[in-house]
Amino acid sequence: MPHAMNTSEIFLIAMLIIFTVPYLIWRVGGTEYYAPLVVVQIITGILLGPGVLGAGFPEYYDFVFNPQVIQSLNGIAWWAVMMFVFVAGIELDLKQAWKHKGETGITAGLALGSPLLLGCVAAVFMLAWQPGWIGTKGNDWQFIVGIGMSCAVTALPILVLFMEKLEILRQPIGQRILRYASMDDIAIWGVLALILLDWERIGRQGSFLIGFIVIGFLFRKIMWKLKDNDRWYVGLIWLAAVGFAADWAGLHFMVGAFLAGAVMDSSWFNQQKLDAFRHNILLAVMPVFFLSTGLRTNWTMGGEAVFVAAAILLAASVVGKVAGLHLAGKILKWGPGEASIIGWLLQTKALIMIIFANVLLDKEIITSETFTALLLMAVVSTMLTIPVVTPKLRQVKELIFKSA
Repeated sequence: MPHAMNTSEIFLIAMLIIFTVPYLIWRVGGTEYYAPLVVVQIITGILLGPGVLGAGFPEYYDFVFNPQVIQSLNGIAWWAVMMFVFVAGIELDLKQAWKHKGETGITAGLALGSPLLLGCVAAVFMLAWQPGWIGTKGNDWQFIVGIGMSCAVTALPILVLFMEKLEILRQPIGQRILRYASMDDIAIWGVLALILLDWERIGRQGSFLIGFIVIGFLFRKIMWKLKDNDRWYVGLIWLAAVGFAADWAGLHFMVGAFLAGAVMDSSWFNQQKLDAFRHNILLAVMPVFFLSTGLRTNWTMGGEAVFVAAAILLAASVVGKVAGLHLAGKILKWGPGEASIIGWLLQTKALIMIIFANVLLDKEIITSETFTALLLMAVVSTMLTIPVVTPKLRQVKELIFKSA
Protein backbone atom coordinates (compact mmCIF):
# COMPACT_ATOMS: atom_id res chain seq x y z
CA MET A 1 0.00 0.00 0.00
CA PRO A 2 1.59 3.35 -1.04
CA HIS A 3 2.66 5.69 1.74
CA ALA A 4 0.58 8.87 1.97
CA MET A 5 2.82 11.82 2.75
CA ASN A 6 2.10 13.66 5.98
CA THR A 7 2.29 17.40 6.51
CA SER A 8 5.85 17.36 7.86
CA GLU A 9 7.12 15.53 4.76
CA ILE A 10 5.35 17.91 2.39
CA PHE A 11 6.67 20.85 4.44
CA LEU A 12 10.22 19.58 3.96
CA ILE A 13 9.61 19.22 0.21
CA ALA A 14 8.55 22.88 0.19
CA MET A 15 11.70 23.83 2.14
CA LEU A 16 13.82 21.84 -0.32
CA ILE A 17 12.30 23.80 -3.21
CA ILE A 18 12.66 27.14 -1.40
CA PHE A 19 16.39 26.71 -0.83
CA THR A 20 17.40 24.71 -3.90
CA VAL A 21 15.75 26.45 -6.85
CA PRO A 22 16.96 30.05 -6.26
CA TYR A 23 20.45 28.87 -5.32
CA LEU A 24 20.82 26.90 -8.56
CA ILE A 25 19.51 29.81 -10.63
CA TRP A 26 21.91 32.19 -8.88
CA ARG A 27 24.98 29.94 -8.96
CA VAL A 28 24.58 28.16 -12.31
CA GLY A 29 23.14 31.20 -14.06
CA GLY A 30 25.80 33.56 -12.69
CA THR A 31 23.23 36.27 -11.95
CA GLU A 32 25.19 38.06 -9.18
CA TYR A 33 25.88 41.23 -11.15
CA TYR A 34 22.26 41.89 -12.14
CA ALA A 35 20.41 39.87 -9.52
CA PRO A 36 22.11 38.96 -6.20
CA LEU A 37 20.85 35.86 -4.43
CA VAL A 38 18.35 37.84 -2.35
CA VAL A 39 16.74 39.19 -5.55
CA VAL A 40 16.70 35.73 -7.15
CA GLN A 41 14.94 34.41 -4.05
CA ILE A 42 12.25 37.08 -4.36
CA ILE A 43 11.76 36.34 -8.07
CA THR A 44 11.62 32.60 -7.34
CA GLY A 45 8.95 33.27 -4.72
CA ILE A 46 6.85 35.00 -7.39
CA LEU A 47 7.37 32.11 -9.84
CA LEU A 48 6.37 29.56 -7.21
CA GLY A 49 3.22 31.53 -6.40
CA PRO A 50 -0.35 30.92 -7.59
CA GLY A 51 0.02 33.19 -10.63
CA VAL A 52 2.78 31.12 -12.28
CA LEU A 53 3.32 27.63 -10.80
CA GLY A 54 -0.23 27.54 -9.50
CA ALA A 55 -1.65 28.45 -12.91
CA GLY A 56 0.58 26.07 -14.88
CA PHE A 57 0.55 23.09 -12.51
CA PRO A 58 -2.39 23.53 -10.15
CA GLU A 59 -2.33 19.94 -8.82
CA TYR A 60 1.34 20.11 -7.84
CA TYR A 61 0.88 23.57 -6.38
CA ASP A 62 -2.11 22.51 -4.27
CA PHE A 63 -0.22 19.40 -3.10
CA VAL A 64 2.98 21.16 -1.96
CA PHE A 65 1.54 24.48 -0.83
CA ASN A 66 -1.53 23.20 0.94
CA PRO A 67 -3.06 25.24 3.80
CA GLN A 68 -1.23 23.34 6.55
CA VAL A 69 2.17 23.84 4.89
CA ILE A 70 1.47 27.51 4.15
CA GLN A 71 0.48 28.06 7.79
CA SER A 72 3.79 26.55 8.93
CA LEU A 73 5.78 28.60 6.41
CA ASN A 74 4.01 31.79 7.44
CA GLY A 75 5.03 31.28 11.08
CA ILE A 76 8.70 31.01 10.09
CA ALA A 77 8.35 33.98 7.73
CA TRP A 78 6.84 36.21 10.43
CA TRP A 79 9.65 35.55 12.89
CA ALA A 80 12.32 35.84 10.17
CA VAL A 81 11.17 39.25 9.00
CA MET A 82 10.68 40.46 12.58
CA MET A 83 14.32 39.63 13.36
CA PHE A 84 15.45 41.30 10.15
CA VAL A 85 13.59 44.55 10.87
CA PHE A 86 14.76 44.34 14.49
CA VAL A 87 18.41 44.37 13.34
CA ALA A 88 17.67 47.28 10.98
CA GLY A 89 16.35 49.22 13.98
CA ILE A 90 19.43 48.41 16.07
CA GLU A 91 21.75 49.62 13.33
CA LEU A 92 20.21 53.07 13.08
CA ASP A 93 22.94 55.59 13.90
CA LEU A 94 21.22 58.83 14.80
CA LYS A 95 24.35 60.29 16.42
CA GLN A 96 26.08 60.67 13.06
CA ALA A 97 22.90 62.01 11.48
CA TRP A 98 22.64 64.65 14.21
CA LYS A 99 26.31 65.55 13.86
CA HIS A 100 25.68 66.40 10.18
CA LYS A 101 22.05 67.41 10.69
CA GLY A 102 21.93 70.22 8.12
CA GLU A 103 23.32 68.28 5.18
CA THR A 104 21.63 65.03 6.26
CA GLY A 105 18.25 66.70 6.76
CA ILE A 106 18.23 68.35 3.32
CA THR A 107 19.40 65.21 1.52
CA ALA A 108 17.19 62.73 3.38
CA GLY A 109 14.18 65.05 3.11
CA LEU A 110 14.47 65.42 -0.65
CA ALA A 111 15.39 61.74 -1.11
CA LEU A 112 12.13 60.82 0.62
CA GLY A 113 9.85 63.69 -0.37
CA SER A 114 10.35 63.68 -4.14
CA PRO A 115 9.51 59.98 -4.79
CA LEU A 116 6.78 60.17 -2.15
CA LEU A 117 5.09 62.95 -4.12
CA LEU A 118 5.41 61.19 -7.47
CA GLY A 119 4.25 57.94 -5.89
CA CYS A 120 1.13 59.67 -4.53
CA VAL A 121 0.42 61.02 -8.03
CA ALA A 122 0.79 57.49 -9.42
CA ALA A 123 -1.62 56.19 -6.76
CA VAL A 124 -4.24 58.81 -7.68
CA PHE A 125 -3.88 57.76 -11.32
CA MET A 126 -4.36 54.09 -10.39
CA LEU A 127 -7.56 54.88 -8.48
CA ALA A 128 -8.93 56.86 -11.45
CA TRP A 129 -7.74 54.30 -14.02
CA GLN A 130 -9.76 51.26 -12.93
CA PRO A 131 -11.15 49.68 -9.74
CA GLY A 132 -9.51 46.80 -7.91
CA TRP A 133 -6.36 48.43 -6.53
CA ILE A 134 -7.58 49.58 -3.11
CA GLY A 135 -8.34 47.07 -0.35
CA THR A 136 -11.71 46.59 1.31
CA LYS A 137 -10.58 48.28 4.55
CA GLY A 138 -8.49 51.03 2.97
CA ASN A 139 -9.43 54.70 2.68
CA ASP A 140 -8.28 56.67 -0.35
CA TRP A 141 -5.77 58.67 1.69
CA GLN A 142 -4.29 55.51 3.20
CA PHE A 143 -3.90 53.96 -0.25
CA ILE A 144 -2.35 57.11 -1.74
CA VAL A 145 0.11 57.68 1.11
CA GLY A 146 0.91 53.95 1.30
CA ILE A 147 1.75 53.76 -2.41
CA GLY A 148 3.67 57.02 -2.22
CA MET A 149 5.77 55.77 0.68
CA SER A 150 6.35 52.46 -1.12
CA CYS A 151 7.94 54.46 -3.95
CA ALA A 152 10.05 56.43 -1.44
CA VAL A 153 11.35 53.49 0.62
CA THR A 154 15.06 52.67 0.71
CA ALA A 155 15.96 49.12 1.74
CA LEU A 156 18.68 49.89 4.29
CA PRO A 157 19.79 46.25 4.90
CA ILE A 158 20.04 45.52 1.16
CA LEU A 159 21.78 48.85 0.62
CA VAL A 160 24.42 47.70 3.13
CA LEU A 161 24.92 44.46 1.19
CA PHE A 162 25.23 46.35 -2.10
CA MET A 163 27.74 48.84 -0.71
CA GLU A 164 29.78 45.95 0.69
CA LYS A 165 29.81 44.46 -2.80
CA LEU A 166 30.89 47.80 -4.30
CA GLU A 167 33.56 48.13 -1.56
CA ILE A 168 32.33 51.55 -0.43
CA LEU A 169 30.48 50.69 2.80
CA ARG A 170 33.33 51.73 5.13
CA GLN A 171 34.40 54.63 2.90
CA PRO A 172 33.20 58.20 3.61
CA ILE A 173 30.57 58.12 0.83
CA GLY A 174 29.18 54.85 2.19
CA GLN A 175 28.83 56.31 5.68
CA ARG A 176 27.10 59.38 4.22
CA ILE A 177 24.60 57.23 2.36
CA LEU A 178 23.89 55.23 5.53
CA ARG A 179 23.05 58.49 7.33
CA TYR A 180 20.57 59.49 4.63
CA ALA A 181 18.98 56.03 4.53
CA SER A 182 18.72 55.86 8.32
CA MET A 183 16.76 59.10 8.50
CA ASP A 184 14.39 57.88 5.79
CA ASP A 185 14.00 54.57 7.63
CA ILE A 186 12.58 56.39 10.65
CA ALA A 187 10.16 58.31 8.42
CA ILE A 188 9.02 55.11 6.70
CA TRP A 189 7.97 53.42 9.93
CA GLY A 190 6.51 56.63 11.29
CA VAL A 191 4.30 57.01 8.20
CA LEU A 192 3.30 53.35 8.43
CA ALA A 193 2.20 53.88 12.04
CA LEU A 194 0.17 56.91 10.89
CA ILE A 195 -1.49 54.91 8.11
CA LEU A 196 -2.40 52.17 10.58
CA LEU A 197 -3.92 54.51 13.17
CA ASP A 198 -7.31 53.09 14.09
CA TRP A 199 -9.61 55.63 15.73
CA GLU A 200 -11.67 52.80 17.18
CA ARG A 201 -8.54 51.49 18.91
CA ILE A 202 -6.81 54.81 19.56
CA GLY A 203 -6.89 54.11 23.30
CA ARG A 204 -4.95 50.90 22.83
CA GLN A 205 -2.48 52.56 20.47
CA GLY A 206 -1.92 55.47 22.84
CA SER A 207 -1.44 53.05 25.74
CA PHE A 208 1.07 51.08 23.71
CA LEU A 209 3.15 54.14 22.79
CA ILE A 210 3.17 55.51 26.34
CA GLY A 211 3.95 52.08 27.77
CA PHE A 212 6.71 51.55 25.21
CA ILE A 213 8.43 54.81 26.17
CA VAL A 214 8.31 53.99 29.90
CA ILE A 215 9.26 50.32 29.62
CA GLY A 216 11.81 51.10 26.90
CA PHE A 217 13.61 53.43 29.32
CA LEU A 218 13.73 50.67 31.96
CA PHE A 219 14.76 48.11 29.34
CA ARG A 220 17.76 50.22 28.33
CA LYS A 221 18.90 50.43 31.96
CA ILE A 222 18.68 46.64 32.26
CA MET A 223 20.55 46.03 29.00
CA TRP A 224 23.45 48.23 30.13
CA LYS A 225 24.04 45.85 33.07
CA LEU A 226 23.91 42.59 31.09
CA LYS A 227 26.79 40.65 29.58
CA ASP A 228 27.10 40.47 25.81
CA ASN A 229 25.63 36.94 25.44
CA ASP A 230 22.69 37.78 27.70
CA ARG A 231 21.93 40.90 25.65
CA TRP A 232 21.30 38.77 22.57
CA TYR A 233 18.83 36.49 24.35
CA VAL A 234 17.05 39.25 26.26
CA GLY A 235 16.88 41.25 23.03
CA LEU A 236 14.90 38.47 21.35
CA ILE A 237 12.52 38.30 24.32
CA TRP A 238 12.09 42.07 24.02
CA LEU A 239 11.42 41.70 20.28
CA ALA A 240 8.62 39.16 20.81
CA ALA A 241 7.06 41.26 23.60
CA VAL A 242 7.06 44.56 21.69
CA GLY A 243 5.90 42.85 18.48
CA PHE A 244 2.95 41.34 20.36
CA ALA A 245 2.07 44.63 22.07
CA ALA A 246 2.18 46.58 18.78
CA ASP A 247 -0.01 44.01 17.04
CA TRP A 248 -2.46 43.99 19.94
CA ALA A 249 -2.68 47.78 19.65
CA GLY A 250 -3.45 47.52 15.92
CA LEU A 251 -0.12 48.91 14.69
CA HIS A 252 1.15 45.57 13.27
CA PHE A 253 3.98 43.49 14.67
CA MET A 254 6.42 44.90 12.07
CA VAL A 255 6.12 48.37 13.61
CA GLY A 256 6.80 46.75 16.97
CA ALA A 257 9.85 44.92 15.60
CA PHE A 258 11.37 48.15 14.32
CA LEU A 259 10.67 50.00 17.58
CA ALA A 260 12.15 47.12 19.58
CA GLY A 261 15.42 47.48 17.67
CA ALA A 262 15.43 51.28 17.42
CA VAL A 263 15.42 51.71 21.21
CA MET A 264 18.62 49.65 21.40
CA ASP A 265 22.20 50.80 20.69
CA SER A 266 24.38 49.00 18.15
CA SER A 267 27.34 49.70 20.45
CA TRP A 268 25.88 47.15 22.89
CA PHE A 269 26.85 44.41 20.42
CA ASN A 270 30.03 43.35 18.70
CA GLN A 271 29.71 44.70 15.13
CA GLN A 272 31.05 41.48 13.57
CA LYS A 273 28.51 39.42 15.48
CA LEU A 274 25.73 41.81 14.49
CA ASP A 275 26.75 41.56 10.82
CA ALA A 276 26.92 37.76 11.13
CA PHE A 277 23.48 37.66 12.76
CA ARG A 278 21.98 39.67 9.86
CA HIS A 279 23.70 37.49 7.26
CA ASN A 280 22.55 34.30 9.00
CA ILE A 281 18.95 35.51 9.05
CA LEU A 282 19.22 36.16 5.29
CA LEU A 283 20.76 32.73 4.77
CA ALA A 284 18.64 30.52 7.02
CA VAL A 285 15.11 31.92 7.29
CA MET A 286 14.47 34.92 5.03
CA PRO A 287 14.10 32.69 1.92
CA VAL A 288 10.92 31.38 3.57
CA PHE A 289 9.62 34.95 3.79
CA PHE A 290 10.37 35.48 0.08
CA LEU A 291 8.42 32.35 -0.79
CA SER A 292 5.48 33.30 1.42
CA THR A 293 5.52 36.74 -0.25
CA GLY A 294 5.39 35.13 -3.69
CA LEU A 295 2.40 33.05 -2.61
CA ARG A 296 0.48 36.29 -2.07
CA THR A 297 0.84 37.57 -5.63
CA ASN A 298 -2.30 37.78 -7.76
CA TRP A 299 -2.84 38.34 -11.49
CA THR A 300 -6.64 38.03 -11.64
CA MET A 301 -7.03 41.65 -12.74
CA GLY A 302 -4.97 40.75 -15.78
CA GLY A 303 -1.22 40.54 -16.16
CA GLU A 304 -1.15 43.53 -18.50
CA ALA A 305 -2.76 45.90 -15.97
CA VAL A 306 -0.44 44.72 -13.19
CA PHE A 307 2.66 45.18 -15.37
CA VAL A 308 1.52 48.66 -16.46
CA ALA A 309 0.96 49.64 -12.83
CA ALA A 310 4.39 48.25 -11.90
CA ALA A 311 6.02 50.29 -14.68
CA ILE A 312 4.29 53.49 -13.54
CA LEU A 313 5.36 52.89 -9.94
CA LEU A 314 8.93 52.10 -11.04
CA ALA A 315 9.14 55.37 -12.97
CA ALA A 316 7.78 57.32 -10.00
CA SER A 317 10.24 55.63 -7.67
CA VAL A 318 13.43 55.97 -9.72
CA VAL A 319 12.73 59.39 -11.24
CA GLY A 320 11.59 60.77 -7.89
CA LYS A 321 14.60 59.48 -5.96
CA VAL A 322 17.22 60.56 -8.52
CA ALA A 323 15.56 63.96 -9.09
CA GLY A 324 15.38 64.57 -5.34
CA LEU A 325 19.09 63.83 -4.95
CA HIS A 326 19.99 66.08 -7.89
CA LEU A 327 18.10 68.91 -6.21
CA ALA A 328 19.94 68.19 -2.95
CA GLY A 329 23.22 68.20 -4.87
CA LYS A 330 22.50 71.64 -6.28
CA ILE A 331 21.59 73.05 -2.88
CA LEU A 332 24.68 71.53 -1.21
CA LYS A 333 26.97 72.14 -4.22
CA TRP A 334 28.02 68.53 -4.76
CA GLY A 335 30.48 67.58 -7.47
CA PRO A 336 29.64 66.05 -10.90
CA GLY A 337 28.19 62.55 -10.69
CA GLU A 338 27.73 62.62 -6.93
CA ALA A 339 23.95 63.05 -6.87
CA SER A 340 23.41 60.38 -9.51
CA ILE A 341 25.41 57.72 -7.64
CA ILE A 342 23.78 58.46 -4.29
CA GLY A 343 20.32 58.65 -5.86
CA TRP A 344 20.64 55.30 -7.61
CA LEU A 345 21.89 53.60 -4.45
CA LEU A 346 19.09 55.08 -2.35
CA GLN A 347 16.42 53.90 -4.77
CA THR A 348 17.22 50.27 -3.84
CA LYS A 349 13.91 48.76 -2.73
CA ALA A 350 13.77 44.98 -2.21
CA LEU A 351 13.17 43.86 1.37
CA ILE A 352 11.92 46.90 3.26
CA MET A 353 9.43 47.88 0.58
CA ILE A 354 8.20 44.30 0.34
CA ILE A 355 7.79 44.20 4.12
CA PHE A 356 5.98 47.56 3.98
CA ALA A 357 3.67 46.29 1.22
CA ASN A 358 3.00 43.07 3.15
CA VAL A 359 1.71 45.14 6.06
CA LEU A 360 -0.57 47.16 3.76
CA LEU A 361 -1.91 43.89 2.33
CA ASP A 362 -2.38 42.36 5.79
CA LYS A 363 -4.44 45.38 6.80
CA GLU A 364 -6.43 45.19 3.51
CA ILE A 365 -5.41 48.72 2.50
CA ILE A 366 -4.23 47.38 -0.86
CA THR A 367 -5.36 44.38 -2.89
CA SER A 368 -3.16 41.45 -3.90
CA GLU A 369 -3.03 42.90 -7.44
CA THR A 370 -1.53 46.15 -6.10
CA PHE A 371 0.82 44.09 -3.95
CA THR A 372 1.98 42.20 -7.05
CA ALA A 373 2.65 45.45 -8.92
CA LEU A 374 4.63 46.80 -5.94
CA LEU A 375 6.60 43.56 -5.71
CA LEU A 376 7.54 43.72 -9.40
CA MET A 377 8.58 47.36 -8.98
CA ALA A 378 10.77 46.47 -5.99
CA VAL A 379 12.50 43.64 -7.84
CA VAL A 380 13.28 45.66 -10.97
CA SER A 381 14.45 48.75 -9.07
CA THR A 382 16.82 46.60 -7.02
CA MET A 383 18.17 44.79 -10.07
CA LEU A 384 18.99 48.14 -11.70
CA THR A 385 21.18 49.37 -8.84
CA ILE A 386 24.51 47.54 -9.29
CA PRO A 387 24.64 47.71 -13.11
CA VAL A 388 23.93 51.47 -13.08
CA VAL A 389 26.16 52.44 -10.15
CA THR A 390 29.25 50.34 -10.96
CA PRO A 391 30.33 52.24 -14.13
CA LYS A 392 29.46 55.58 -12.49
CA LEU A 393 31.80 54.82 -9.57
CA ARG A 394 34.62 53.98 -11.99
CA GLN A 395 34.25 57.41 -13.58
CA VAL A 396 34.49 59.37 -10.32
CA LYS A 397 36.75 57.34 -8.01
CA GLU A 398 37.69 60.41 -5.95
CA LEU A 399 34.03 60.67 -4.86
CA ILE A 400 34.40 57.53 -2.76
CA PHE A 401 36.58 59.34 -0.24
CA LYS A 402 34.50 62.54 -0.02
CA SER A 403 33.14 62.85 3.51
CA ALA A 404 30.45 65.51 3.06
